Amino acid sequence: MPDHETYDKLLALLDERGAAYRVIEHAPEGATEAVSRLRGHDLAQAAKCIIAMVKIGKKEKRFALVVVPGDKRVDLAAVKALYGGTYAAFASQETAEDLAGSASGTILPFSFDERLELIVDPDLLTHEEFFFNAARLDRSLALNTEDYRAIAEPRVERIALAD
Repeated sequence: MPDHETYDKLLALLDERGAAYRVIEHAPEGATEAVSRLRGHDLAQAAKCIIAMVKIGKKEKRFALVVVPGDKRVDLAAVKALYGGTYAAFASQETAEDLAGSASGTILPFSFDERLELIVDPDLLTHEEFFFNAARLDRSLALNTEDYRAIAEPRVERIALAD
């Protein structure tokens, strides 16, 4: 996806809201552990962004953008319980990329799609700033956590398991 529309939309939003952030350029990398080494920060400060699909009954399904610290993994049972769902799984790559507006490995901890609820584990929000790939494999952001909470307005729930 050479189109950087989602990246540009994110920077415009952060600039408009006066957020404190830094752009970090690095070799193209989407794996949380590897990109955290390139950026030079603790894994717990990385936002691992995954799109989950929850079935509610037979006909309804919901999508959630779940964000956990890089040293943890998503607790799908907890996500399912938040919705009172009957089944939860990771969304297909195609669905995730469509909802996120960016390639797998570059999904933002922001939702620009009304079909996608943003849920963040509180452990990620304990740091002054956190890091994530910014809808591109070669660019990351270090973003002030308080600015993030004010702009993204995530639902904060325990959705992470120790890795």
